[in-house]
Amino acid sequence: MAGINKLELSETDIISKFILPAIKSSGWDDMTQIREEVKLRDGKVIVRGQMAVRKTVKSADIVLYHKPNLPLAVIEAKSNKHSIGKGMQQALDYAGLLEVPFVFSSNGDGFIFHDKTSTTTLETEISLADFPTPAELWDKYCQWKGYTQAQLPVITQDYHDDGSGKSPRYYQLQAINKTIEAISRGQDRILLVMATGTGKTYTAFQIIWRLWKAREKKRILFLADRNILVDQTRVNDFQPFGTAMTKIEGRTVDPAFEIHLGLYQALTGPEEHQKAFKQVAPDFFDLIVIDECHRGSAAEDSAWREILEYFHSATQVGLTATPKETEEVSNSYYFGDPLYTYTLKQGIEDGFLAPYKVVRIDIDVDLQGWRPTKGQTDKHGELIDDRIYNQKDFDRSLVIDERTELVAQTITSYLQRTDPMAKTIVFCNDIDHAERMRRALINCNPEQVKKNEKYVMKITGDDELGKAQLDNFINPKKPYPVIVTTSELMTTGVDAQTCKLIVLDQNIKSMTKFKQIIGRGTRINDKYGKLWFTILDFKKATELFADERFDGIPERIMTVTPSQINEGSDELDELVDGESGAELDTTDGADLPSTSENNRDFDLGSNTADDIGVSERAKKYHVKGVPVEVMAQRIQYYDTDGKLVTESFQDYTRKNFTKQFASLDEFTKRWNDTERKQTIIDELANAGIIWEALQEEIGSDMDPFDLICHVVYDKPPLTRRERANEVRKRNYFTKYSDTAQKVLNALLDKYADAGVEEIESLNVLKVKPLDQLGSPMEIVKEGFGSKKDYHQAISDLENEIYWAPPPKQA
Repeated sequence: MAGINKLELSETDIISKFILPAIKSSGWDDMTQIREEVKLRDGKVIVRGQMAVRKTVKSADIVLYHKPNLPLAVIEAKSNKHSIGKGMQQALDYAGLLEVPFVFSSNGDGFIFHDKTSTTTLETEISLADFPTPAELWDKYCQWKGYTQAQLPVITQDYHDDGSGKSPRYYQLQAINKTIEAISRGQDRILLVMATGTGKTYTAFQIIWRLWKAREKKRILFLADRNILVDQTRVNDFQPFGTAMTKIEGRTVDPAFEIHLGLYQALTGPEEHQKAFKQVAPDFFDLIVIDECHRGSAAEDSAWREILEYFHSATQVGLTATPKETEEVSNSYYFGDPLYTYTLKQGIEDGFLAPYKVVRIDIDVDLQGWRPTKGQTDKHGELIDDRIYNQKDFDRSLVIDERTELVAQTITSYLQRTDPMAKTIVFCNDIDHAERMRRALINCNPEQVKKNEKYVMKITGDDELGKAQLDNFINPKKPYPVIVTTSELMTTGVDAQTCKLIVLDQNIKSMTKFKQIIGRGTRINDKYGKLWFTILDFKKATELFADERFDGIPERIMTVTPSQINEGSDELDELVDGESGAELDTTDGADLPSTSENNRDFDLGSNTADDIGVSERAKKYHVKGVPVEVMAQRIQYYDTDGKLVTESFQDYTRKNFTKQFASLDEFTKRWNDTERKQTIIDELANAGIIWEALQEEIGSDMDPFDLICHVVYDKPPLTRRERANEVRKRNYFTKYSDTAQKVLNALLDKYADAGVEEIESLNVLKVKPLDQLGSPMEIVKEGFGSKKDYHQAISDLENEIYWAPPPKQA
């Protein structure tokens, strides 16, 4: 373009004046194939204390698509001051997320083209006029993927677009596209592993929609094992199927519908007449999607597996956050290795899932144990077996009232210090424990319960009133109930978007169960301020975070025979958590039995052996009058490598700040050279420095500059007031007019009270005492002459505030 000096153009100008015209002139459609500023990640949430901040993330400058569901290329732009290939590494990162083979970097002079499909030269330089056409890249892409003509109608079928602008996230798109590709190649068993809260059901909907619309699959069955899962799916993600969809009820499969949502329990049972799935031919369904497939369908001898084997000719897709791999139960044995995996760690790093802090609480009786005196009976007159009872026994074989009360008091104290209305789930060992905990929490919160008797509720399988409140608990718009006690009913399938506190007073050894429980808190809801959650751990359950299986590849972990299952064994914890004991977990939440003999809310992680018919139920003793107290409390945070760390925010700041600035000199120079200090303050906040948390630890009368100098570089702290007094001692203001001196003196007071951010906005002239000098423009004109001169005076004032005497010569 004649007359334009590229070197003076911004990155945005380079894109609009050079890059986009080059792309469009090669035939790319502006409306459907070109997207600018594509945000692939959300900002990771950093948590310290009761504060959190989102780190900002960059967006891909341009993504090119064959169709909206098929990204082909990423283009990263830089201003002309940079080299043509400056943006390549950044573009390759985005291309890796989207799994696209074509990557471009440009500064407006031309393109560096990185072509992963090339068998010779990976990167070449091309002119603006030689940008590839859509047909050229699509043909290369199809060859790279190995698509056949028969696959293309399915591969290119659009995903559902509801017009709201919502589209699959990058990892959902990968899972959808990989599944569609695999099915189009004839693969008939597929496993998708996606962490809780990452949208498994939405992903499943898009897979089904595309296959159904392409008429590749005409009759589809979506299988789940709890009513709430089916009902949430039907009214939310699957709603676009409309009248083509039905929920299987009354043990009747209606062939008039194409999309069937069903409970295992509605399709089968122990008696032959209950096997409703046999009403239709084995080839009736083309596609079966199994939600939470780590549970019943994973076991070979499961009655639920019988459904899948009956419809063996159908393509079957398993969804889970926790694939199960034991010698007895295996997802991968049936479905094959996961086709796609998106972990909790990835979700937190990308900012799609909430990080957590862990408060581990040690109770003296848990650590030291308790032994009855000789001949001691419990409150019911039962002679207590003489042995040492420890943490694993409490609330299973021995109940200590004072321990229950202490746990309830600790929970209440935490909520009172933070947010008494924070949605909270307390996981107990069984229904009896959940009921006692409910009562203890009610007694600890009389004022809240007086406001609303549903402040604390027990939601377990035996309690119809409690189960009826489940929808209210998970609805962000409903304030009550606030605290719920449970044992198993809420471990899975509960989309509690605003749950901010998870309490673990349950012995958990099963990794599957632990992952599911943690998943109740991992959803983010920006609208309601839910960015992170806290885990109060009374039973050392969070030690499982250190297990490599927590966020790694599941491995076969045990071989169990009936002779190895002993009452109170850890092995039983693993065995019965929805694995070999999965048949126990078949009952939907609306139909759970309330038998007094098991007193269970499908507490499959318990080590009471009679739950799987191994032996008679152990006795549970109940004692009162045992002194109990908290011995220690430790707070840990999720760190960048997915580990829990115990560190102050000072430690975190020190570690992360040096990634931004290598030395004190570099930081000081940048601070002094930057016209608006707020720019640096915002940059550091976006990098995860939570100023409020730092001020809370160190002191609120220092500004960000001094906080950094003190915390990171161990400099003696200076308060804002001390800096302001030093400026006045130097008689700095004498060069200004009387009006200007009044303004600058008032601004210096503002700085001392509130910080440098306060004086950098013209709005400060609208508040007392400055507003008494006139309007902002009158003050600027009378005191400084012009707006430019005013801003220069502010810049000079800041230089004085942060002036430091030169070091003394040796």
